[in-house]
Amino acid sequence: MSDCGKKIRLHRVLGGPGHRALVVAFDHPLVLGPIPGTENPVAQVRRFCDAQADAVLLNFGVLKQFADSPLEGPLPALIARIDWTTVWSVFANGGKGELRSTLVARPEEALRHGADAVLTYMVVGTGNADFESKEIARTADVARECERVGMPLIVEALARGKDVISPAAPRWLKHHTRIAYELGADAVKTDYAGDPVAMKEVVSNCPIPILVLGGSRQGSDDEALEVVRGAAAGGAAGIFFGRNVFQSPDMSEFLRRARAALEEKPRTSAREPVSPLTH
Repeated sequence: MSDCGKKIRLHRVLGGPGHRALVVAFDHPLVLGPIPGTENPVAQVRRFCDAQADAVLLNFGVLKQFADSPLEGPLPALIARIDWTTVWSVFANGGKGELRSTLVARPEEALRHGADAVLTYMVVGTGNADFESKEIARTADVARECERVGMPLIVEALARGKDVISPAAPRWLKHHTRIAYELGADAVKTDYAGDPVAMKEVVSNCPIPILVLGGSRQGSDDEALEVVRGAAAGGAAGIFFGRNVFQSPDMSEFLRRARAALEEKPRTSAREPVSPLTH
């Protein structure tokens, strides 16, 4: 079976050799509701396009509405979020509640809607064997369908739960990113390891591209940009930024600075600790 469709679409998302992708994550309302910055979603997506983001992560509702709006100028690659989870609400509530995840669409549907890739969660470290076995089975099932239809699969691999003291510890990052690869993912979205040296250790142990998630809105743009520099120096293939973009007082300027930070010459001579981020 030829995988040329996968390769072409993944190239749209990640860019060519040596390029680090700047991806805007705009899928938050599916699990968090209409948080600040997600009002008038089509207008926001147009702003991401105008700022020349490499790709945008969207839920199906926004993807459909955006496609139905007048489309002008070059478009970024489109990544479709195709699952939903209770992980964030459960652990925000001290671990109370049931851990559940479910698909809300199939890769073939995303392909028909114009997506260049699909993205799903895979969470480990919860201490719930039944939940995690379903996470593995769901990821494998999606990976096999993606192979059949030529759709790249990006797995958001995370360690969260009672067994996890530090979600960004290299041992956890190396563990679940390798699981994602072994199940058939084409790229991984995950936490920043905290400094470039630790990130490089994680990247070197994963045969597929790793993109770092930006997490919650930082105290300043400068703090968020240090994560970009550390991720780039650690060999990450790019970064996903959500709230740090659409909750920034100057979104276009932040994206311009983020792009510049991704393109800086990597600094790997010393460890540069940065606090790990959350979704």
